Amino acid sequence: MTNNDILRRLRYTFNYNDSKMIAIFALADREVTREQISNWMKKEDDPAYRRCDDPTFAQFLNGLINDKRGKKEGPQAPPEKALNNNIIFRKLKIALNLQAEDVLEILKPAKVEISKHELSAFFRRPDHKHYRECQDQLLRAFLKGLQTKYRPA
Repeated sequence: MTNNDILRRLRYTFNYNDSKMIAIFALADREVTREQISNWMKKEDDPAYRRCDDPTFAQFLNGLINDKRGKKEGPQAPPEKALNNNIIFRKLKIALNLQAEDVLEILKPAKVEISKHELSAFFRRPDHKHYRECQDQLLRAFLKGLQTKYRPA
C-alpha cells in the first residue's frame, strides 16, 4: 500500500475535509497547501497526482496523534525518514489510543483472527527476536475495520 492510499482511506474514515487535513499537518509543525492535499488524494493515473513521501506521511501521522491525544510537552519529535507498515500500524494504534483487545476487535469485521501475542510482534523493535513484519494485507484489514468502526454505512 502506498502512503497516498492510506492517507486517502484515513481521510475518508474520519471524514476530514481539506481544512482539517491542513490543521493535522500543522499540529506536527508542517505547512501544506490545499493543492498539495488535493494532489495526494488523486489516483495514480491522474497527471496532477503527487506521491506523498515517507517524512511527509510521518508528519501527518504525528499530527494525527497530536490531534487525537493532545500535544506532548517539548519540541515535536522529528518525522521518520522511512516508514514501513509496522510503524504506520503503531502510530495509528497510538493516535486512536487502542489497546490490543481494541485492535483485535477492529480486525474482526475483516475476518482476520490473530492472537494477542501475534499482534504484539508487530509493535516490537525490528531487532527483537519475536518481531514480525506487518504485511499490506493486515494493514488493509485494519484500515477497513477502522472504517467500519468510525464511519458506519
